[in-house]
Amino acid sequence: MKSNRIRRTREDWVLDSLIYVILALVFFVCAYPFWYGLVLSFNDSVDTAKGGMYFFPRVWTLENYMKFFRDDTWLRGFLVSVARTLSGGVITTLFTMLVSYGLSHQKLVFRKLYMGIVIFSMYFSGGLIPYYVLLKNLHLLNTFWVYIIPSALNTFFIFIAIAFFNDIPDALKESAKLDGASEIRIFGSVILPISLPLLVTILLFSAVGQWNAWFDSAFYVTNKSLRTLGYLLMEAINQANVPSNAVAAAQAAASAKVDPLAVRVTAMMISVIPILAIYPFLQRYFVTGLTIGSVKG
Repeated sequence: MKSNRIRRTREDWVLDSLIYVILALVFFVCAYPFWYGLVLSFNDSVDTAKGGMYFFPRVWTLENYMKFFRDDTWLRGFLVSVARTLSGGVITTLFTMLVSYGLSHQKLVFRKLYMGIVIFSMYFSGGLIPYYVLLKNLHLLNTFWVYIIPSALNTFFIFIAIAFFNDIPDALKESAKLDGASEIRIFGSVILPISLPLLVTILLFSAVGQWNAWFDSAFYVTNKSLRTLGYLLMEAINQANVPSNAVAAAQAAASAKVDPLAVRVTAMMISVIPILAIYPFLQRYFVTGLTIGSVKG
């Protein structure tokens, strides 16, 4: 039996080799900055100041990480960020699903008005000062809820969820209604189980946004016990940049045994590693969720 396999010519091998070389270079350019930061974060900070290190640490140490979490301030900031990420992600996902499911009903009273409000809020904002006054009047300033309530709804997530709910066959909901199920029962027993990709997509987006946020902690919170890890990392990076010349920077590194560059890269690793650790397990649902509503029929 003859094989139908197409024979590859020399030009094919050359072209494939060129493609692999280009892909390898692109991967190296994209991945090396992160690898270099990881190497510096695990290297002794005083040794890092000497330079000349590119691929592997010369003096392995965890001191850069221990410096961050040895202090109660850093540990408290880490716990606040974890609490903010978990609660904010869950609440944003729940509220978005509920609102979007309601707006997906074509017979909803005042649906066009509600959709108009959602679309208007996408393009227009009252500005920073009115927003601050609003938070003050709602007594959200200097509270943990200033991180959660303002981001409980996101118009981008709403439109993604509406597109998903519109693609669900009406027969599923009609059959549940014939069995005597209420709208809440239909939402909890029928809609949510088949919305797992959508749930993971919204949860991942909102959780990453909550984890990386620092602006609200800087301007809307003065209680140090409510400072988030993102704000503390930004503060550490800014403080590491305070020395204005190389001599002062070297003296500061020698006295504190921590090089400013090591502080910055360690802060970056602490911010990035949790996201990189979670994303691979949710990638399948994440990719599926991004394509929701993109294909009709």
